[in-house]
Amino acid sequence: MKPRILLAEDDLNLGKILKPYLEAKNFSVELFTNGQDALMAFQKNEFDLVVLDVMMPIMDGFTAAENIRKTDKKIPIIFLTAKSLEDDKLKGFGIGADDYITKPFSMELLLARINAILRRTISDSEEGDQKDQFNIGKYHFDYMHQELKLGKEMQKLTSKEAELLKLLCQHENQIMDRRIALNRIWKDDSYYNARSMDVYITKLRKYLKDDPKIQIINVHGFGFKLLTK
Repeated sequence: MKPRILLAEDDLNLGKILKPYLEAKNFSVELFTNGQDALMAFQKNEFDLVVLDVMMPIMDGFTAAENIRKTDKKIPIIFLTAKSLEDDKLKGFGIGADDYITKPFSMELLLARINAILRRTISDSEEGDQKDQFNIGKYHFDYMHQELKLGKEMQKLTSKEAELLKLLCQHENQIMDRRIALNRIWKDDSYYNARSMDVYITKLRKYLKDDPKIQIINVHGFGFKLLTK
């Protein structure tokens, strides 16, 4: 599957050059001309990397990135900007940028930065996906055997319960985006599947109730968070 890039650039001429160039390099690219549309697309779909111009209408790149970071702490973000001031770069990195490229730049440089970041993040993701043993407070979760244990007591989980709990564990103390969970586990983010996921969340809360330090909270408009602290 091609890595998916969310590209937000208000300079249409530059955007129309970058999109086909990256697509020719085997990426899937969605192009937007303002930060608000880019943020809405991010909330509805799953991407592997985000490229944001800083100076955009309606919502600038910094604001879009701050909102993206509220739901996903790990998605790589690259800023494109004409600003070369150190304060702007520090602000970008403070938000959580993985890279900061000053205009004008060569497409080859952008491609090299994207490939370097994706090599690292995809490797990290694969390691996380391969993990199948999790400690959740006083509980031990065995994903492969679909078992949740507390001392000598064991709760057998269904496949979807195990998938959902694993995803929550991978986002421990961070927001797990509702749409990403629906698309990954149910393969569709329809209303009916969303209601089904709510039922599974209720079941997981019941299974984890014997450790009062554990909570699965609803983050309105975004998704869920497994709190273990």
